[in-house]
Amino acid sequence: MPKRKAAIAVGGVAALGAAALLLPNANASQDKDNATAGGTADARTLKAGDASDLAAQLQKILGDAFAGSYYDSGKQQLVVNVVSGDDNVIVQAKQAGAVVRQVENSTAELKAAARTLKTKATIPGTSWAVDPRTNKVIVTADSTVTGAKWDKLESTVQGLGSGTATLKKSSGAFKTFVSGGDAIFSQTQGGNVRCSLGFNVTASDGSPAFLTAGHCGVAAKDWSDSATGQPIATVDQATFPGQGDFSLVKYNDAGTQAPSEVNVGNGQTVQIKQAADATVGATVFRMGSTTGLHDGQVTGLDATVNFQSETDPGGVDTVTGLIQTNVCAEPGDSGGSLFTQDGNALGLTSGGSGDCTSGGETFFQPVTTALQATGATLGDGGNGAGEGAGEGGNGGGQAADGGQAGAGDQAADGGQAGAGGQAADGGQAGAGGQAADGGQAGAGDQAGEGGHAGAGDQAGAGGDQIGGGAAPSDPAGSAGDQSGSGTAHDGSSSLTGTR
Repeated sequence: MPKRKAAIAVGGVAALGAAALLLPNANASQDKDNATAGGTADARTLKAGDASDLAAQLQKILGDAFAGSYYDSGKQQLVVNVVSGDDNVIVQAKQAGAVVRQVENSTAELKAAARTLKTKATIPGTSWAVDPRTNKVIVTADSTVTGAKWDKLESTVQGLGSGTATLKKSSGAFKTFVSGGDAIFSQTQGGNVRCSLGFNVTASDGSPAFLTAGHCGVAAKDWSDSATGQPIATVDQATFPGQGDFSLVKYNDAGTQAPSEVNVGNGQTVQIKQAADATVGATVFRMGSTTGLHDGQVTGLDATVNFQSETDPGGVDTVTGLIQTNVCAEPGDSGGSLFTQDGNALGLTSGGSGDCTSGGETFFQPVTTALQATGATLGDGGNGAGEGAGEGGNGGGQAADGGQAGAGDQAADGGQAGAGGQAADGGQAGAGGQAADGGQAGAGDQAGEGGHAGAGDQAGAGGDQIGGGAAPSDPAGSAGDQSGSGTAHDGSSSLTGTR
């Protein structure tokens, strides 16, 4: 058998309209009003990735005094929360180049608040995450939380105190964003299951593999790159629900070439250099087949999301360990890659609420956690910088007891959404869906019954073809109706996405 080239393009989709290079700081000013500490003459100007690395270092140095951190994207500075009045602690942080802000709530206190919420308010349609900018736990209830459930949640939050937790409403309903991205398929007794690839990786035994959503790996074991094709990959590990939403899936052909890239459409790719920890306040990019390239900011870490179980009408699927953002997403974007413009892999799209018209919350499985749990490596072999951050901590660390929030149950009618993949040997999985050397782009959302038929898509349960590619008669590639626009070269250039 000739060596197979895995042209699995992350979020590889139909060509993005008018992809353009814009300024690095575009859409990066949201946090100007939130950085109450202000800059100092000693504070370093940092890129978001460098800020994440610095935060991880300071967390180790400051110990219990560290109460989280965030990136002030307007001033391009790292703001570190400290609870100790010890001048030495403040001096250490300032000498490292951070802006220091003294806050009331320690990491331990925020963890305790999360434990209380877990015990008293595990209600379908709720989530909570630490926001280091406010030094509080932000509790969110979706539109399904009403009546006695709302009263219970409100009472629990009030019991924590206004200085510790804040309650807000979301207009949508928390769900996984099924049906999108470059597709991988599996057939089960319940019907066709369709998911998306996240990032190509190397398993601990040296074999080629990829990461995708855990609910995909739980739903089906064998995966193909076409709706009726033979399996090309087999699930090795899967976690869902519980402490994460991720799967490691190994390619059956050990000769599969699986490069580390994100296809952002229009023949452009971003080289993925390493996995990194998310930083609150940092501008991030999400690629998905339904809405294309969109950007926003990380709004919380250590969140927990409680979803109504798809398999048990009276049950709750709680997933911990994910990142909360204000990046929009819609059905079909599930599993798409969350990354930075300089090539850091951050997360796998899991679920949330809202859409790209009204906005909403979207949750992502941290790539660093998935790599650490599975033993796989990505990019240059790094599993990400930094140790596990505490509640409210930056740096992708997972907090115990109310850790980061996961998302999403299995989708109805056979299909979970997973994450986007990479293109092989520079092959683009955008408009044509086809990658170089015959490798087809992978990953996509669930077609479900009746399937989702975009340009180049196969109608019916099979859904769209690998890569979401445009049919010959549709070179523009309207699959998924891309509404975002963006581009990148080798990962060092600027990206822009529509909110």
